[in-house]
This record gives sequence, C-alpha cells and structure tokens, in this order.
Amino acid sequence: MEAAALAAALELCAGGGAGLSTEQRTAMVAALPLLRRHYRFERIRFWGRIQAVRGAYCIVEGSGPDRAAPRSRLYSFDCVEWSLLPPATEEMLAQAKQLQGRFQGDPSFEYPETNAEDAFNDERLSEDGKEHRMKEEVRLVATIEQIDRAVGIIPRGAFVKTPLGSVHENRNFEGLSLMEAKLLRSYFHFTEPVNLKNKTLLEKADLDPSTDFLDTLENDIPQGSWTVQLEKGGTVVVLRSLLWLGLTFYHIPMTKQYGYLYFGTGEKNADLPFML
Repeated sequence: MEAAALAAALELCAGGGAGLSTEQRTAMVAALPLLRRHYRFERIRFWGRIQAVRGAYCIVEGSGPDRAAPRSRLYSFDCVEWSLLPPATEEMLAQAKQLQGRFQGDPSFEYPETNAEDAFNDERLSEDGKEHRMKEEVRLVATIEQIDRAVGIIPRGAFVKTPLGSVHENRNFEGLSLMEAKLLRSYFHFTEPVNLKNKTLLEKADLDPSTDFLDTLENDIPQGSWTVQLEKGGTVVVLRSLLWLGLTFYHIPMTKQYGYLYFGTGEKNADLPFML
C-alpha cells in the first residue's frame, strides 16, 4: 500500500489486533518515498507483515512500468532499516512448499532437511561438498511469492494489457459498481493465468483481451475459499482468503480505491478442503 493510502488501508484490512503500531506507521510512511527514490521504483507499496516466533517481518514491494514484471521485495523488523530480498525462483518455491511451521524471525536461520530419504539419496551437496539448506530469508521471499500468486487480486478493469504484452494501470478505471463488487467474477488473480488458457474460442468471444487477460476468482479451488462482506455501512467491499488466513482485500465501489494487505504467520491453511 502506497504511503498516501496506508492509513485508510490499515483501518480497513487490519483486524483482530493485527496491524502496525503508531511508531511503525510513522516510520513506514517516511520509508516508502525514500525506498522508492533509492531503488528507482515507479510504484512501491506496503505488502503486509509475517509474524515470526521472535519478531515480525514487515514487507514492501516495488515495481517498474510493467506491472506484470517480477516485483522487488524488501523486509524490515522496525520499518527503518530495510534489506532487499533475492528474486524468487521456481526452485525456491518448490523447497518452501516442503517446509512447515512458523518463521523463526532470524533471516540467517537454516532449516533442516524435511525429507530424510531424499537427504540420504542425494545429500543435496553443493560444489564445495556442503549440504544445501534453505535459509529463512529465502523461505520468506518464496512465501511472499506464493501468497501473491494464490491470493494477490485486483478488480476487473483496473489494469490493461497492451498489444506488446506489457501491463499498465488503467487510467479510465473508475471502480466497480456495488453490484459488480459483490461478485467473485469481478476480481482477477494478478499472476500468470491458468484457467483462461483452457477456455474455448466461444467462451473467449465475449471477453475483452485488453482487460480480461487474467483468471477470475469464481473458479478458485476449493470452492468457498473466499468470503465477501460489506463493511462501513455497505460502502466498502471486503474479501478475505480462507486459504491464506490474514489476506484481506478491500474495494470502495465507484472509486479507484482498492488494495490488499497480509497479516499472518505465512502458513497456508492446508485443512481448508476438510473445513468447507
């Protein structure tokens, strides 16, 4: 969330005691413009906070002109001193999915092997003969990437895709109507589409390729993994993920105001299919 909208976003998204302290909010508002200038981001936003056993990781994301390009992430414990995270790779994501349990709060912490049989077979040795172990810093960026891919969402029409393939903010977007804002099909996953590629030509005939280039939430598996609520006297639509508990998206219909924040432990709710 950008500095100007941070206070309103925290009020709408942070519930149940989650959020930032007054000192952290002040430091965050001051840090965002400085980080944007230092790293030459076109846009920077507060992504959320992952609670660890000792302390919590505050996360910000920076992006360039192409909103679909990989984003840069930074973390901090006090919202004053920031460290740049390495880019997430598919190998990192595969390793992180094997780990369970809470984050420790130490970026240099190394997780032990999760599969004793695999460790015995290949020993995961590097060129110098040492065993490969995943550091918490690597798990952190992989978890952020997992959450963004799974539940990072935008309203339909908020972004447009150019004929050259780049994605930019839609300056003509004036928000969803209240009726549209209550429907899951009005929201897109802001990541590489999967279901869209499987649609037939007849199904794609009614789609606008400039705005309907992503997957909607209505086909998410398992069904029922999102809750949709009206808050603030019916003036704000709030979506919450039951798959990644702590992810909250908000949109004020008929305005350009929308966004999402994550306040959780960085653990996926693997029991959700049995809870529905």
